Amino acid sequence: MKKNMNSIDRILRALLAAVVAVLFFTSQITGTAAIILGIFAVIFLLTSVMSFCPLYAIFKFSTLKKSAN
Repeated sequence: MKKNMNSIDRILRALLAAVVAVLFFTSQITGTAAIILGIFAVIFLLTSVMSFCPLYAIFKFSTLKKSAN
């Protein structure tokens, strides 16, 4: 897997996952919404850690800057 996410993209995804976690653990979201948002949070956290987004790869998109090499 070739990296296709820059630092800002990764940080935003991790922050969104953290916000969902806080909302869940403070019982602000429950039921189906909590499950769906929880799944998205886990996906965002995993893609953030790996610096790779499968959807970006499918659409040949990247937030990384091209290297000057």
